[in-house]
Amino acid sequence: MGRVQLHNVRKSFGAVPVIHGIDLDIAEGEFVALVGPSGCGKSTLLRIIAGLEEMTAGDVSIGGRVVNDLSPRDRNIAMVFQSYALYPHMTVAENMAFNLKLSGMSKAEQKPRIDEAARMLDLSALLDRRPAELSGGQRQRVAMGRAIVRDPAVFLFDEPLSNLDAKLRVQMRAEIKLLHQKVKRTSIYVTHDQIEAMTLADRVVVLNGGKIAQQGSPMELYMSPANLFVAGFIGSPSMNFIEGVASVRGGQARATVSGGIELELPNGLQLADGQKVTLGLRPENITSGSSDDSNLLSGPIQLVEPTGAQTYVVFNCGDRQITTVVNSADFTEHSERFEGHIAANYIHVFDTETGNRIQSA
Repeated sequence: MGRVQLHNVRKSFGAVPVIHGIDLDIAEGEFVALVGPSGCGKSTLLRIIAGLEEMTAGDVSIGGRVVNDLSPRDRNIAMVFQSYALYPHMTVAENMAFNLKLSGMSKAEQKPRIDEAARMLDLSALLDRRPAELSGGQRQRVAMGRAIVRDPAVFLFDEPLSNLDAKLRVQMRAEIKLLHQKVKRTSIYVTHDQIEAMTLADRVVVLNGGKIAQQGSPMELYMSPANLFVAGFIGSPSMNFIEGVASVRGGQARATVSGGIELELPNGLQLADGQKVTLGLRPENITSGSSDDSNLLSGPIQLVEPTGAQTYVVFNCGDRQITTVVNSADFTEHSERFEGHIAANYIHVFDTETGNRIQSA
């Protein structure tokens, strides 16, 4: 009923292509996040699925039926936008019932749907209020309620939390995840916020320049990014990148980076002597202090950013600035130099020329 399939979907605005032949299969009940920087094509792709944007080529199927020529109202979908788009003169209940009324459903049929959606979204006490009497988070819940009452096969979310403050975003993020667990409908969620994508989705699809850079579970993308773009996009703070030259001696792969620093690399990588590599170091994998003499990273501290339980420390290592995350309780804020190390198995290795991850042999 709610399976969504895209086959060779392309979109051009005039002579400018923005979606380059995307194939994607979303299982019924799956929560998929489309994530990427501005201009990557994620919102355009969502609008194509919704029928709000005409594609240049390809097929979109919902529930096993090709819907290329169907209007949005005939695709059995419901959208939640960044803008709440509520009618100011209507109550919460009237806003939620509006599409049901247009479809010809009687008030007797509407009421149980509205009551159930209001219960799920904690809106039961607000049904007689108008949008002006609601907070931003409550308005967004009404917009979601309006979608829920339609009982669609697919929910489409287009950056629904962008207008909310940071604390409310976290709260609404949890509510959307709980909602999905309750209704178990196929959900496609567009966001530029990779934290939002990783916390909400079963599968994350990273878009770059109108193409899929990588897709997989949140932890697959975090642990094994396929290329430099995904490695830099997934994770906060962003991954550190250091260019170097690989060498293999006695079966142990190493890389010499700026400042003559030599770092041991994970075992079993398909590397050649003299190959140019880019090393990816996640800030949270750089450990303060050292228990041995391997993979030392040290240098003068340039910036300290306390965030509460954790502190971000930026230090110079060779000719590169490195960001690390340390436990605030273990860090002396007035330190002038950072001393730390990283275990070899936490180093991500990419081919500098292609940007692709170097795989194990």
